[in-house]
Amino acid sequence: MPAWDTWRALRAHIRPHRAVIAVGGLLGLTGAAMGLAQPLAAKALVDALSEGESIAGVLILLTVLVLLGGAVATLGQYLLERTAESVVLAARRQLVVRLLRLRLPEMDRTQPGDLMSRVIADTTLLRQATTQSLVSAVIGSLTLLATLVLMGVLDVVLLGVSLAAVALIGGSVVLVMPRIAQATQQVQGAVGTMASVLERAFGAFRTIKAAGAEQREASAVEVAARAAWRHGVRVAKLQSLASSAAGLAVQVAFLAVLGVGGARVASGAIGVSTLVAFLLLLFQLVSPVSRLVQAVSQYQVGSGAVARIAQVQGLATEPAQCVDTRPRGRPAAVEFQGVRFRYRADLPEVHRGISFRVDGAGTTAFVGPSGAGKTTVFGLIERFYEATGGRVLIDGTDVRDWPLGDLRAAIGYVEQDAPLLAGTLRENIVFAARDATEDDIREVLTRTRLDALVDGLPDGLDTPVGHRGSTLSGGERQRVAIARALLRRPRLLLLDEATSQLDAANERALRDVVADTALDTTVLVVAHRLSTVTAADRIVVLDAGRVRAIGTHEELFASDALYAGLAAAQLLTATPVR
Repeated sequence: MPAWDTWRALRAHIRPHRAVIAVGGLLGLTGAAMGLAQPLAAKALVDALSEGESIAGVLILLTVLVLLGGAVATLGQYLLERTAESVVLAARRQLVVRLLRLRLPEMDRTQPGDLMSRVIADTTLLRQATTQSLVSAVIGSLTLLATLVLMGVLDVVLLGVSLAAVALIGGSVVLVMPRIAQATQQVQGAVGTMASVLERAFGAFRTIKAAGAEQREASAVEVAARAAWRHGVRVAKLQSLASSAAGLAVQVAFLAVLGVGGARVASGAIGVSTLVAFLLLLFQLVSPVSRLVQAVSQYQVGSGAVARIAQVQGLATEPAQCVDTRPRGRPAAVEFQGVRFRYRADLPEVHRGISFRVDGAGTTAFVGPSGAGKTTVFGLIERFYEATGGRVLIDGTDVRDWPLGDLRAAIGYVEQDAPLLAGTLRENIVFAARDATEDDIREVLTRTRLDALVDGLPDGLDTPVGHRGSTLSGGERQRVAIARALLRRPRLLLLDEATSQLDAANERALRDVVADTALDTTVLVVAHRLSTVTAADRIVVLDAGRVRAIGTHEELFASDALYAGLAAAQLLTATPVR
């Protein structure tokens, strides 16, 4: 990421907090100024002692400078640290909102674990780059300039000696700084890879155990961890080199000043008090030099994190949508007009000119071989993906012209794997209908035959379901997903093989529920069990991305060889089961 773009990104994080940062920086600068005054007070103390004058006033002044300077610097440091935490909080909030609004194609191309790493790990590095590094750079620069001026006022010769020693060694610091940013970005990339491997492992925990693959997965995590370790060691080495070079430069300067200054005192060119004050200022020089080195180092570390955060900011997102705007009304009309679609430019088309129309209430089933594009129909209706050709219409309006919140509020969607979220059973059921009443919930539990399950749980609806619903069976998860969709009372219900994991009794019961729902709702079903299809009002047969035939079960069984073959392969008769 170019340096100017990095600075602009950092500035965007800083802008809302610039007033507090300025106050914290001003307090830090005040503390540094009081520190610079201490060598001058020490010079006055030595002069007073040498001339036999009272030192009480000078001692009081020196004590005040030390105590007040420390208090002011501490307050400034607290303000900066607090602001840094606020910067991290704001960055995380913005990232999470953006990630949850990512378009599905972006998520398909990205590792979720890496995205989580950017939210958790990369934002942490902003703490240093957005406050400490910038304020330290300003305070360090001004303090360094003031220190050099005071040193020049005391003795120009000794100032020249100090600058020569510092420049001789400190120049090496400039060479290592750009490499710190590169190494830091590599560290964060490796951490993201490690998070992705862990996310994959935890998402298929039972599969890994059943396959005896724990050690293999642990080895994959270790590879990423070792990469992070290698790059982290490199960052530590470069930072240590920069810090040591800065300290060594000041120490060499001290030895040179001590030798040259001693000779100048012996020759009478300067007094002892001047040499003492100059040496104290030289010690004071350690602070601004260290501040500058630390500031540049922190900035380089932060710039690597900023580059990774900025990559997320560049991903395509959906427009913001309203929450819980659930329209009521007539069943939705759905129409595909010559729809073409491919998931990526380098992949073949999934849909190759699909056209069909569903005018209202009733059940329409989509069947066909694997890869025919059945589930993709639902993805296009929900606008998870955009058609690359043709139009998808809901109630005669292109879905791209619908406000996204209104479109999805009219739709209930049950995915094939019926994912549940960690939390309670109640939270999962009301997930899409937060304002549902207890009567509404009890009704939908009865309709989906979940009432007996809930009554048998220790905490009823408030019982946790575990990670991805792990404490429930596959059939129970499917029924919860169906209940969640029905509770929303949608105008259009999309069921992607929603009964595949149910036993015969529960499947028949839920087919009855779907049939009742279809009386005043448009129901679209992707079916792999043709026992579901026989109850449909119409069937759309897809093959190789095209609509092959449309009709009832009896019509298609008699007229379409592909459909008849699918039916025969699944031991169905021509008699509908209702």
